[in-house]
Amino acid sequence: MQTENVFIAHPTTTDQLNALKAVVKAMKVKFELKKEDPYVISDEDKALVLGRIKSDKGEDLLDWDTAKKQLKRK
Repeated sequence: MQTENVFIAHPTTTDQLNALKAVVKAMKVKFELKKEDPYVISDEDKALVLGRIKSDKGEDLLDWDTAKKQLKRK
C-alpha cells in the first residue's frame, strides 16, 4: 500500500533519535535523516542583510555565516 503521508519528528536527544530509528527499521519503513539549516534564506535576502548589518566593532560583515552568528547572539 502506497501512501503520500509524511511523518516528521524532531528528536531532541540522541536517545530519542536512536529509539525512532529502531522503531522505523523494525516496521520496515523507508526513512532518511537530514540536518537542515533552520535559517534557509534566499541569496537576495542574504545580500540585503549583509548590506545593512555591521558588527559590534563597526566592521562590515562580509559573509553570511558571520552575519548569521551575529544575528543569533542578539
